Amino acid sequence: MRLKTAYVEQQINIMQADSRLGVPLTNKPQLEIVDFSSPNIAKEMHVGHLRSTIIGDCIARVLEFRGHNVLRLNHVGDWGTQFGMLITYLREKYPEALTTENALDIGDLVSFYKKAKQRFDTDEDFQKSARHEVLKLQAGEKNTNHAWKLLCEQSRQEFKVIYNLLDIQLQERGESFYNSFLPAVVLDLEASQLLELNQGANVVFLEGFTNRQGEPLPLIIQKSDGGYNYATTDLAAVRYRIQLDKAKRIIYVTDSGQANHFAGVFQVARRAGWVPDDVELVHVPFGLVLGKDGKKLKTRSGDTVRLRDLIDEAVNHAREDLDARLKEEQREESAEFVINVSLVVGISAVKYADLSQNRTSSYKFSFDNMLSLKGNTAPYMLYAYVRIRGIARSGKINFTQLGDTKIILKEDLELALAKHLLQLGEVINVVETELLPHRLCDYLYQLSDKFNKFYENCPVLKSEATIRNSRLALCDVTARVLKLGLSLLGIPVLERM
Repeated sequence: MRLKTAYVEQQINIMQADSRLGVPLTNKPQLEIVDFSSPNIAKEMHVGHLRSTIIGDCIARVLEFRGHNVLRLNHVGDWGTQFGMLITYLREKYPEALTTENALDIGDLVSFYKKAKQRFDTDEDFQKSARHEVLKLQAGEKNTNHAWKLLCEQSRQEFKVIYNLLDIQLQERGESFYNSFLPAVVLDLEASQLLELNQGANVVFLEGFTNRQGEPLPLIIQKSDGGYNYATTDLAAVRYRIQLDKAKRIIYVTDSGQANHFAGVFQVARRAGWVPDDVELVHVPFGLVLGKDGKKLKTRSGDTVRLRDLIDEAVNHAREDLDARLKEEQREESAEFVINVSLVVGISAVKYADLSQNRTSSYKFSFDNMLSLKGNTAPYMLYAYVRIRGIARSGKINFTQLGDTKIILKEDLELALAKHLLQLGEVINVVETELLPHRLCDYLYQLSDKFNKFYENCPVLKSEATIRNSRLALCDVTARVLKLGLSLLGIPVLERM
């Protein structure tokens, strides 16, 4: 259904419309790429990876809804020094892991990686061996390459569990994908006369970036030992995405600490002539997830919180909250109902708590706040939708049979709700342009609040026939908009809670 934008005697006709609920389409780019820039293989996904995953997914959903052709790329760190360290260490301590599938579980693999990192930072001989292993990996040496594939696949299995829980759809195209394109990056930068030799390394000096001494900062393209680094890979990725993917807007979703890195990469790509005037490179930065003390969220032991543990804890909190409400209301529900509601509410609460913040800011993580049925939370939105579905059940209403019911706006609360519904298209357009999901969250929160005030003060089922149908139609449009808006955030609705 669609609300007409023109008021006639404070009436709004409800008409049949497409699924976009009146959000007009304009000319769209051929392809937009959302780069999630996800975690390194051989490490567990931790709470720091939550934001790139959730924000990237929301942006992709909004762009897809607006008619863009979106390529969701998971740019995992599956290459480079980390594997040199890990493979070198495992050759010493657990060589079976380099020849046998799933010889280690993910926890052991992470533990070995931490020990390898400690050796790399303190043992010069180990460091040399690890760097040599990286060169062998880049050169395609058979045994090293086989070991690398085993380690990647083992980590990938763990990632898939997380992505399935969060309902995230991605195409993996990690750093290793661009390995064969790296030499061409060096040759092209050399041909463009941008490349300079500095302390044995091939670099491009950045314009507008200086160190404390006022000297130009270099972007290292090829290290003195012939190896490549993140900048080389990111430059190769830019070229591939423009020249082969034919992307017109490339969106990088990473933490704000990488802002200077991407500014340098974008500058070099433009100076090299790889970025046409009609292609946009966008860095979408985000802040940290903090604990209640305002510091980076950590476990009691000081380790970074695993994302899987955080999700499980959110679902457990939701389960405890639901059990308490069922007991208070003396309700009995099936085990299937309890499990499903706990899962949806718990995961949705985590997603919404993140997306409802301005992504450029850090935020404090609190299970109690995010699971509240009051305020700007996912459960509050879900409960507003559940209320509408409850009206349908109580009155045995089939909303699809309302047809072209005329909405009559006699009460101020009805008019306020209807006006807010009409702002949906504008809000989605803003998110599409500014890439700020919290704008949509703010809209949905206000919508839920306006509906709840309407619900509490304007009887629906007990009203006389004309007003009753009008208010039922207004409820239906509200439910449709809530469901659509939440789906763009990656949040499913519930019929009952």
